[in-house]
Amino acid sequence: MDEQSQCPKCGSENVYHDGTLWVCPDCAHEWTGDEAAAAEAEGVIKDANGNVLADGDTVTVIKDLKVKGSSLVVKGGTKVKNIRLMPDSANGHNIACKIDGIGAMDLKSEFVKKA
Repeated sequence: MDEQSQCPKCGSENVYHDGTLWVCPDCAHEWTGDEAAAAEAEGVIKDANGNVLADGDTVTVIKDLKVKGSSLVVKGGTKVKNIRLMPDSANGHNIACKIDGIGAMDLKSEFVKKA
């Protein structure tokens, strides 16, 4: 899959090339191919709103997430404190954290927003 075929803001694959820009019709984000490649090369991890995340930040889960291998659910609106970033994660889960009542787990940055 081409690196430009996903929106760097929302992750949607419904993107198209318009002149020198890539456009996402789902979130109306416009970017150049260089912008997405530069952010990925730097290891910058952004939340669902495009804010840059750092180790120790507090984030809020934006939607209900099922916990794999369990009947537990992380409810939308759950605050997660003191996150650790894992930019080189192979499975796409680039945030390590502990959630009260659930324990240690990994999250994808596209499902959280900076608190």
